[in-house]
Amino acid sequence: MHVPVLTQRILEFLNPQPSQNFIDATAGAGGHLKAILEKTGPRGKVLAIDWDSDALKRIQSDLSADFKKRTVFANDNFEHLREIAKREKFKRVQGILFDIGLSSDQLENSQRGFSFKKDEALDMRFNLQHGLDAKKILNFWSRQDIEKTLKEYGEEQFAPLIAKAIVQRRSEKAIIKTSDLVKIIEDATPKWYHRKKLHPATKTFQALRIAVNHELEALQEALPEARDILEKGGRVAVISFHSLEDRIVKNFFKQDQALRIITKKPIIPSFQEQKLNPRSRSAKLRVAEKI
Repeated sequence: MHVPVLTQRILEFLNPQPSQNFIDATAGAGGHLKAILEKTGPRGKVLAIDWDSDALKRIQSDLSADFKKRTVFANDNFEHLREIAKREKFKRVQGILFDIGLSSDQLENSQRGFSFKKDEALDMRFNLQHGLDAKKILNFWSRQDIEKTLKEYGEEQFAPLIAKAIVQRRSEKAIIKTSDLVKIIEDATPKWYHRKKLHPATKTFQALRIAVNHELEALQEALPEARDILEKGGRVAVISFHSLEDRIVKNFFKQDQALRIITKKPIIPSFQEQKLNPRSRSAKLRVAEKI
């Protein structure tokens, strides 16, 4: 079951009021969406965007009649935020939320190879119509490009060793399943690395997912569009789960003169929330207001 991260803090900072409009740019499992809809009746609407069509279908089947009536669904990438809002004639936006991460449902039930804990096909696409998948990267990209991807997107210290092992393994047999990749990583990295709290495959899987879905580029495109869409006094909130995303958000908020930073330091989940939802432990929330 997916547990939305930092929900109460999101409500605190976005402060949704009756009949206001909001955008949930990463609708996911719908947890934040429902929390905002509860505060914005009777006429407030939420534009729910997600690149994963399966996620949107699950949300639609789970919402009450009133919530569904007040939700505009868009199966698209949030990097097209301005275009989506224009297409849906969605205006007078008081707040925009980005929750840049996988939902528990995507990890556990999507069968797209997001998790190294499951033996699945190496796909990792949020949208199955998108051409590039993880298998293509692993089996056809050069050793140099794979190493660069693992370094830049995963901050993987053993990227050279893992990239070399991937190229060597694929010359013998195509890399198709998550279990294939996990075995390659475990064989390529030192034993002490396997005893760390973080699984040795974590950073490689993260890097591949980011590369497949162009996640960092999409965030860089979306943030200025979010600023433009917001009403004066409206707020943009971003929950990120690793340092690369957080750095992009931090720098954008700091450099954009049309925004006032609300969170001087990133907000992190309380000890109690981390205990109840261990996946929340790396979450960081930053909020800025349009002036």
